[in-house]
Amino acid sequence: MNFPFQAVKRKQIADEVAEQLQRKIAAGEWNVGTKIPTEPELMKLFGVGRSTVREAVSVLVHAGLLEKKQGHGTFVCQPTTSQEPLDYRLSRAEIIEVYEVRSVLELEIARLAALRRNDEDLHLMRAALDRRAATLAAGDLSGYLDADITFHLAVAGATRNKVLTDVYGSFVEAIRKALNNLITDPAMQNHFTLQHEKIYEAIRDQDGKAAELYSIQHLDGTKLELQKHMGSL
Repeated sequence: MNFPFQAVKRKQIADEVAEQLQRKIAAGEWNVGTKIPTEPELMKLFGVGRSTVREAVSVLVHAGLLEKKQGHGTFVCQPTTSQEPLDYRLSRAEIIEVYEVRSVLELEIARLAALRRNDEDLHLMRAALDRRAATLAAGDLSGYLDADITFHLAVAGATRNKVLTDVYGSFVEAIRKALNNLITDPAMQNHFTLQHEKIYEAIRDQDGKAAELYSIQHLDGTKLELQKHMGSL
């Protein structure tokens, strides 16, 4: 798998550069002992200044992923499992394990979203649900799944907890992988639609307990269907 570098435009530029470098290492594109590009080369690749590159490299040096050798350059060290990006580790995890952790996260996410949501959050959730319905009606299952995930990310964003939002975001690809084989089932489509509407309404009404309850029902039902599907393989 090849992860091309991308020009960085976000505010926390050094963090984004460090994350892209870390992905190269985790994906195995840069093996242990590989000399990474020089500062001028990284500046050109990312379109950033020298100080940003130095800060990003320093982050990975402190994390034990890179090692600076005076007069020779910067080299990749042996990464440990705990240093891999969470989304890479999740891609290797069992789907049911992912859903067990997701269940723990989503209960608190739903509760906090109900307490902290604002009108803009509700607009984003409603737009995602409407797009979800439209893509389903059009038979666009990929767009339907994208809208489904967008809804859950909007709920996570409404918690106003950046760490919680980032952790949940790490599950997106694992969730997508799990749902790919379920969204073709009309019965599951109806189940998802009903539960998502109930979650939205509870958050809109700022009813944290109801938001938790409907999240439990949604995730328990999904996990049960996943287990059935996996048992039929």
